[in-house]
Amino acid sequence: MTAFRDFNFKLLVVEQLMYGDETLTPAFSMAEHMRARGVEDLHDYVWEKGLEYTVLDEARAYFEQLEIPAELLATVEELTFDGGNQVFMECAPVWDGEDDLFDVRSLDDLELLPNLKRFIGGYALDHMLPGSLETLAARGIAVED
Repeated sequence: MTAFRDFNFKLLVVEQLMYGDETLTPAFSMAEHMRARGVEDLHDYVWEKGLEYTVLDEARAYFEQLEIPAELLATVEELTFDGGNQVFMECAPVWDGEDDLFDVRSLDDLELLPNLKRFIGGYALDHMLPGSLETLAARGIAVED
């Protein structure tokens, strides 16, 4: 079992594999998950429950338990940190990007991605985690904004 240390870093990997490459299937849909529980309007549910600024428990549980085989991790050549990432919308459907909810706190999980070549949104990453540009450069990972 591949264990990630940083949940938000794992979400970046999930973004690439599940919603980008579509190789990690099936794609998780919070709206479909909640419809199965009888919630027709996910956005209304979030607002009514006061869950605007949090990762929904159902999404956190799903992504924390999600197994990603090492063979699939080895296919990741690019990661993107962008406030519009689909995985962020699945976790926090009305998130506005104005807080640190999805900030990466550690790059310890880079070792899980032996073929990572490019990090898009790296300057935002460096704001979240000072020194990260140097860490990426030391591993030969190109950074784009």
